[in-house]
Amino acid sequence: MPDRLRCHVTVAAVIAERGRYLFVEERIDGSRVLNQPAGHLEAGENLLEAVIREVREETGLDFLPTAWLGCDLLPLPNGAVTLRVAFTGDTRPLPAPRALDPAILATHWLTAGEATTHWQLRSPLVERSIIRFENGIRLPLESVGTLVPNPP
Repeated sequence: MPDRLRCHVTVAAVIAERGRYLFVEERIDGSRVLNQPAGHLEAGENLLEAVIREVREETGLDFLPTAWLGCDLLPLPNGAVTLRVAFTGDTRPLPAPRALDPAILATHWLTAGEATTHWQLRSPLVERSIIRFENGIRLPLESVGTLVPNPP
């Protein structure tokens, strides 16, 4: 009997403003790394709800997804895979400030070059999402199918 594939679903937000991207700084296995605001899909959520929640928790900003950038599979050392779905959109401050997720050390607005030259990225999918964004890929939210509700 073949092994079952274990798959973790994550969402990420590529947020750009004036040539810079919003990154979150995290500590993973003792190293400081950069990631887009991102995290796991929780039970009962659709992909849009998850990415809105993750951006809010990790940056204190309200996120309005406007397009889907694509998805990738990342094999993990334990044999599982992560399916990462990336979105882009607009942000605005929340009406009341919130404490950030304790796993987030800081947020940074950096160019893609600054991020990839001076920092360790959490995974190659961080840079891959930026490349898609810079190549102009913007898929309609409707193209994600039933994984999201009808977009606002």
